[in-house]
Formats: sequence, C-alpha cells, structure tokens
Amino acid sequence: MSTEAIYRAVLPLLRSHLPADGRHLDVGSGSGELIRRLRAGWQGTSFGCDYTSEWMRLPGQKVEVVDLDKAPLPYPDSFFDAVSCTEVIEHLEDYRRLLREIFRVLRPGGLLVLSTPNILNLKSRLRFLWFGFWNLFGPLSFSRKIRVDTDGHITPVHYFYLVHALQEAGFVDIGVSVDRWQRSSLLSLVILYGPLRLFGGAAFRREKGRFGTVSPENEAYVKAVNSVPLLLGRTCIIRAKKPLSPGREGAGEVAPE
Repeated sequence: MSTEAIYRAVLPLLRSHLPADGRHLDVGSGSGELIRRLRAGWQGTSFGCDYTSEWMRLPGQKVEVVDLDKAPLPYPDSFFDAVSCTEVIEHLEDYRRLLREIFRVLRPGGLLVLSTPNILNLKSRLRFLWFGFWNLFGPLSFSRKIRVDTDGHITPVHYFYLVHALQEAGFVDIGVSVDRWQRSSLLSLVILYGPLRLFGGAAFRREKGRFGTVSPENEAYVKAVNSVPLLLGRTCIIRAKKPLSPGREGAGEVAPE
C-alpha cells in the first residue's frame, strides 16, 4: 500500500514528465488515490489496471481487470507517456514479465516510476540476520487461504536485481531514490557504517578481482547497495525510461538520492 511519503516522491516525477494532454497508466491502481492526486493540476488521461476493480473509489475511473502475473497488459504498444507501479511488484510471482509488458506499452521516451519496499535498509538487514526474514516479508502461511500474513508480500526485490531486470527489459536512464529515511536505522548506521565500509570494501574487491562478478557496466550499481540512502531508506523509488531509439544503452543516473 502506498504511503504519503511514496506519493510525495512519485508524483513530482510523473508531473515533470507528462505532457498536458498525455496518457498515464497506473498499474495496481487500487483505490485510485495516486490518480486522484495526479489529476490536480494535470489535464491528461489516466488509465488504471489491477486484479480487481472493487477497490476503486474514484468516480468515473475505469479499471481494467488483469492478472499481472500471467496476462498481457490490455493496451496497445507505445501507448502511454508514463506508467506508475507503486507497491505492486512485491506481490507478484513474476515481476520481470510485468516490466517487459510496461516497456511494451510505453512510448519511446516514456517514463516508468515504481516503488517497492527497500529490503536493504539496516533495519531489514538486521532482521534478516537475527530472524532470516527481510522487514515487511515475514513467514507465509502454508494454507491455501488468501495471503494475509505479510499484506500479500511474497517476493522481496533486491535493488540491484530490479535494476538488472529493468535493463534486461530494455530500459535506460535508471535512477533510484528513497521515500524517506528510517529514524530507527540511524543508530545502527552510526555503529555499523565503519565495519560496512571495511568488510564491504573487502568483499567488493574479492568479487571484482577473484570472481569477476563486478564489471564496469554494473560497478556503480554494486557500490550503491551500501550507500547511505539505501541503508536508511524505507522504500525504493525507481525511475527508468524507454529509449527514444531502439538499441540505445546507458546507465544514466545511478547514485541513490
């Protein structure tokens, strides 16, 4: 579920990109709150899709019902100027397939803005160390009832692998920020930042020199994993663009903000 901090982070990115008469798609539109807020000061058209239309509370807003794990998005190629997908991919079995579909329906130069819980913040890392489960991703029930144990969160998405999935789908100019810093992680940062720099740096050099898993094309993203924003941020806010011309490659923005 999107929070006030997520809306504050996502909406300016969409507004700065969308033309006045543009088309926007909200994947996992829920109650329509993001669309409602976006409409303030913007005269374009927003579309919504979700696995149910029952949650929509915005009068007159149509919701296309679609299984985001299995079905294609019900829109033509190169149709939208921007797509938002907030707090959705952690609920899916196959988020990479959805990213490819979003790439398909975006126009060349179109913008994707998505969010997902940041499992790399210190609170989450320490919970995984002590308990074996990331923050916001607790043990799931083995019964066949609706997944209510962790609010439907079934897929923890690591920032680096999300960037990899976006690049594999064809996106460029990939950037990351966070919605807000967690105060509960500040003391942990003060205590652990030195050891993280020391041992993280040693692990980085070993991966790069001995195993060859760190290369010039992914090095900046690997380094970002232990950046202060990702150590403190509650939610990852990712932005990426569909290239204007096919075959363009480029990392674009890397350092978390």
